Amino acid sequence: MKTLKKLTSVLFIVFASHNFSFAQEVEKKQSPVRLLIGGAMEFGGDEVAKVYFTNGNTQSVKAGQGVSLAVGGQLQFPKLEKFLLRATVGYKYVTTMANNANIRLTRVPIHLTANWMAAKKLRLSVGLANHQNIQFKSDGLGQDFKLTGSTGPIFEVAFHGVGLTYTAMTYKDQANL
Repeated sequence: MKTLKKLTSVLFIVFASHNFSFAQEVEKKQSPVRLLIGGAMEFGGDEVAKVYFTNGNTQSVKAGQGVSLAVGGQLQFPKLEKFLLRATVGYKYVTTMANNANIRLTRVPIHLTANWMAAKKLRLSVGLANHQNIQFKSDGLGQDFKLTGSTGPIFEVAFHGVGLTYTAMTYKDQANL
């Protein structure tokens, strides 16, 4: 009976350690594709419209400003661990200080970037940004208009998921100005 208990104990230890080491191997392997979900608060850009308020104040609506949400994917090549390709599509929105109207500029940004992990949590990025479906809505207080999207370079430096991005892009109106 003692021999059976010892044999059972030894077999249990062998199987338990085998399963444990197998579980560790699974944890080390990561998929080369990852889901990306992001958001940004963006500032700057050229003036797209100017809003005049009844109290005499004005507000510029700029092409680069707004809040955006995006979803996409990241591809990491197994033999190039520091190199990543990223693609996202999002929705960018900015409104004005008007209390009686929802005056807004909306667009759909698409970003394609090549990324280099310079350090464990430091990512450098360069790529192309494209904005589509650019619309200015005055909520009935003025003329609504659409702008033509364009493509421009995008540069980013990010540390642990928080980054600074610069995009160079020019929107065109119906007159191609």
